[in-house]
Amino acid sequence: MYNRIINKNKYKKNKIMSQINVTPFVDVMLVLLIVFMITAPLLTVGVSVDLPKTKAAQLNSKGDPIVVSIKQNGDIYIQERSIDPLNLLPRLSAISSGNKNLRIYVKGDKNVPYGIVLDTIAKIKSSGFKKVALVAKLKES
Repeated sequence: MYNRIINKNKYKKNKIMSQINVTPFVDVMLVLLIVFMITAPLLTVGVSVDLPKTKAAQLNSKGDPIVVSIKQNGDIYIQERSIDPLNLLPRLSAISSGNKNLRIYVKGDKNVPYGIVLDTIAKIKSSGFKKVALVAKLKES
């Protein structure tokens, strides 16, 4: 009888604990959430342009496009860098490394004459780039 009591205690001591401590996991997730909340607004790239609004569907695309922005005063930017309009095509060719399938988004301020935006798109397309698109804001319904 004494042996049975010893054997029962033996099994209780060697029993594996099956509970998971989730406190460190929750702490790590909260830190990551805070880090992403702080860094996400800083990741937006581009020049501030007052875009016209449209009801067109949003573009779903992979990879990072090149953004050409035309400000209200007619200044042209590639990403965030101001360039001379005569250097637009050589700069785009240098950035793309000869890849003519690279996506290029053109953002024109709503107060820029339509002809300037259209002329810029025509220059880009005539240099061989195949994927050129306009960017606009979606209208709030």
